[in-house]
Amino acid sequence: MGLQGKVSLVTGAARGIGRAIALLLAEHGSHVVVNDLLEKEGPETVQAIQKLGVKALWAKADISNEQEVKRMFSEVFKHFDHVDILVNNAGVGSPLMVEDMPYEVWRRVIDTNLNAAFICCKEVIPIMQKNRYGRIINISSVAAKKISYHGSAAYTAAKAGLLGFTRHLAYELAPYGITVNAICPGGTLTPRIRERVTPEEMEEEIKRFPIGRWALPEDQAKAVLFLVSDQAEIITGQALDVDGGELLGWMDFETYQKWRKRFVTKK
Repeated sequence: MGLQGKVSLVTGAARGIGRAIALLLAEHGSHVVVNDLLEKEGPETVQAIQKLGVKALWAKADISNEQEVKRMFSEVFKHFDHVDILVNNAGVGSPLMVEDMPYEVWRRVIDTNLNAAFICCKEVIPIMQKNRYGRIINISSVAAKKISYHGSAAYTAAKAGLLGFTRHLAYELAPYGITVNAICPGGTLTPRIRERVTPEEMEEEIKRFPIGRWALPEDQAKAVLFLVSDQAEIITGQALDVDGGELLGWMDFETYQKWRKRFVTKK
């Protein structure tokens, strides 16, 4: 895949999709910077990567905060003199309807899912331009093309904005040999889903996926691996749906309400 010796930075890499991406990139020879705020799972992911025979660095930072991102990259560049691959994976959601959503919640979702990708890209673009090489992957969602059934309007708006950002940045950076793409995960059995949805409910919801099963974090990681590999060197500005056919149909409003309520934080 041409990743030997490359340096990757994955945000939100302590668990779930981010962890699967970090591990798969490491399996193919890339050194990996693991960013997250989870102080237990983050270092555990670093240890798992190191066991694969490559270098790994734990980089705790709130990527929605510009100053923390600048500090993080300053530390990264002390260990590695460049970053070849940036995966903007970290994200948060809210189950609140618009009429119930405080502006602070809206801002937090937009800042983490959309603005953070802008901030991180700003830090890696100069070094990628200098090296005339780079791969940037933004983890969006099928919500960007339809709506989120448990992530709210803020989540949908942020993920849709991320696709627009992907297209435009791809155009700006293409002359430098830098590609920018997105993947749009469908329903994926992340730890968050497993914590909040019963096995019976998971089985019931399989009907949403024409392919007959939920996606796994590893499925999303494989899509990222392809897009950062030499095999995809001419692909840029694209959004790859990894959803088992989920976007081929959608749910009725009653089902939407049922799923949304599962993710409302219980007081």
